[in-house]
Amino acid sequence: MKGMKNKYPASLLLGGLWLWMAVACGNGVSTPKPRGYIRIDFPEKEYRPFDSAGYPYRLAYPTYGYVEPDTQSYRYEPYWINIRMPRYNATIHISYKRVQKNLPALLDDTYNFVYRHVIKADAITETPFEHAGAGVYGMLYEIGGNVASSVQFYATDSLRHFLRGSLYFFTPTNIDSLAPSIAFLTQDIEYLMQTIEWKRY
Repeated sequence: MKGMKNKYPASLLLGGLWLWMAVACGNGVSTPKPRGYIRIDFPEKEYRPFDSAGYPYRLAYPTYGYVEPDTQSYRYEPYWINIRMPRYNATIHISYKRVQKNLPALLDDTYNFVYRHVIKADAITETPFEHAGAGVYGMLYEIGGNVASSVQFYATDSLRHFLRGSLYFFTPTNIDSLAPSIAFLTQDIEYLMQTIEWKRY
């Protein structure tokens, strides 16, 4: 109406505007976001055989890896190999020993390699493995927590052959970020164990 005074002084309008901006903008206080990790797209499972002349065993490994002789280990012996998977910055180390009335000692060494992680491990799960038709018996160890090697295994015929493997990631150990890759590569190790065959020598 003409001549009517404004009921809302400028100070009140400015105060309302400030309150709206404070609520809309979080009052300048930032809330930390939960830690996120890069999503990894995993390929389809495919395998190729490792059946090199002179080696006393054969097995299958994933096509996104490659095999090289392990000549860098300070305890290197013949028939040791590395299955390297650069895409995941990971390697499966394979060592081999001939059984010569020393099976208990080889099993003790494997046990000690696994359980030296117990200080940092959340849990250690043992899964027995048997492929009687191929004369392969062993154990798969899954080691939870921020440990250097989260999966280890051995396979033997108890008479002549003893093969041991361990999965290592060459990246800072963080179980939360590595968990998907560990689960994915554990499937490859299980398949590798299923395909082990011993050769005569």
